[in-house]
Amino acid sequence: MKDSITSFIDTYFLHFNALSLSEAAKAYKNHIQNNGKMMITLAGAMSTAELGKILAKMIRKNQVHIISCTGANLEEDVMNLIAHSHYKKILHYRSLTPFEEKEFLKQGFNRITDTCIPEKEALKKFQTSIFHIWNRAKQKSKKYFPHEYIYQLLLEHKLEPYDISPKDSWVLEAAKKNLPMVVPGWEDSTIGNIFTSFCIKKNFSSSIIKTGIEYMMYLAKWYQKESKTNKIGFFQIGGGISGDFPICVVPMLSQDLGLHNTPFWSYFCQISDSTTSYGSYSGAVPNEKITWGKLDKNTPKFIIESDATIVAPLIFAYVLNM
Repeated sequence: MKDSITSFIDTYFLHFNALSLSEAAKAYKNHIQNNGKMMITLAGAMSTAELGKILAKMIRKNQVHIISCTGANLEEDVMNLIAHSHYKKILHYRSLTPFEEKEFLKQGFNRITDTCIPEKEALKKFQTSIFHIWNRAKQKSKKYFPHEYIYQLLLEHKLEPYDISPKDSWVLEAAKKNLPMVVPGWEDSTIGNIFTSFCIKKNFSSSIIKTGIEYMMYLAKWYQKESKTNKIGFFQIGGGISGDFPICVVPMLSQDLGLHNTPFWSYFCQISDSTTSYGSYSGAVPNEKITWGKLDKNTPKFIIESDATIVAPLIFAYVLNM
């Protein structure tokens, strides 16, 4: 299509980071077309940045097959779904004084860069609803992963009416498809903190939440099954635990379990604004992962050193032929 995002990238993204973006997008599309499946990992505050608008479309169009995300990204997409109109946008955030920041706290707003999340409309509503879902599991002596509780909440329509179009929520689209997901370090999130406080107060036992070890076992089982018939790619947005946790499943299977025929990840791309430095995982070049048994020497590898809120939507648009 003339004047499409795809043709714009093909025409003008010819060098440096722009070329890396273009080549990564083409390779992503080629990977899917050749019977590949893709994991996407979400670090940072991608949900508050409203990446869900296009990520939800990627999920609907079967361009994403499993997601690893931080607990923050899991909950913040849901909070945006139910309270977006109550958010504050702060364009001058770089010049805020400590006094002004304290005032936001007093008013019940938690700031992420240029966006303030309203505690009352977003967090409190979410907390009240999920408390009942946790309590039901307690009464029935059930145990679920953190994302499964969120899926239940959404599929049972407990948070409606929504404050934005449902089609713009990636978590809701994932719930509809029962998309496989891992949420390492979930207890680091706000809802994870709240659940911990309930455990301290003896409202719940931590036993109703499946752990990170169980997430790794779940991922191992998924990878073993899917890699028998599909090549599995790895698209990493940012760094941190959402990327480091799932990529380790391959060396765990091949080295620790002795399953030496386990395929390497068949595609790798990372969007990162972390510069290469001493000991930095997020800034490490992809070739370093060869020495850890995560990628092979011939695996297509890309690193785009730029802002994920700019790069990811462009790559997704290219994959979707927009």
